[in-house]
Amino acid sequence: MAPSLRIAQDETADELLSSDPFALLLGMLLDQQFPMERAFAGPAKVKERFGTLDPAALAEAEPEAFADLCATPPAVHRYGRSMAGRIQAVAAVVRDEYDGDVTRIWTGVETAEVVRRLKALPGFGDQKARIFAALLGKQLGVQPAGWREAIGPYAEDGSRRSVADVTDETSLQEVRDHKKAMKAKAKADKTSGA
Repeated sequence: MAPSLRIAQDETADELLSSDPFALLLGMLLDQQFPMERAFAGPAKVKERFGTLDPAALAEAEPEAFADLCATPPAVHRYGRSMAGRIQAVAAVVRDEYDGDVTRIWTGVETAEVVRRLKALPGFGDQKARIFAALLGKQLGVQPAGWREAIGPYAEDGSRRSVADVTDETSLQEVRDHKKAMKAKAKADKTSGA
């Protein structure tokens, strides 16, 4: 049985994230300029409205109709229409480069290669790739040799840096507090010229 993730703080959405690795990847994609738990609830909205999260079906959906589906309130994301395009772009990569099986991104390869593959996805930069790799390692047991070193601080035990550390409401708030403190520090450093 798949581990029970508690990222979206919604039973239906978390069950989907726990059972469908592509849903989890889409949640990470949507986790940008949007509350974390709402981003990770997005895949459940897409599945409910579109009927499937099959990468081939998503990639082949008519773009305008799919954008409408994602932007319809309550929207999948603050920027529902543009994120619809990213969802379709990621789905196309999974369909074309990984035979529709998202787990091929992280199965049977070293963590550095996992991070490289994730960074190559539309909407994923270095930080997002490392956070997702940390999520795979910490909560799903995807831990090739050297995974902590390859990921860096996001892989630290007991940290509260990212979605990789969210296991309940309390840890969600701790991650939020950490992010808020980091933003305040960056703003103070910028102001002081540090």
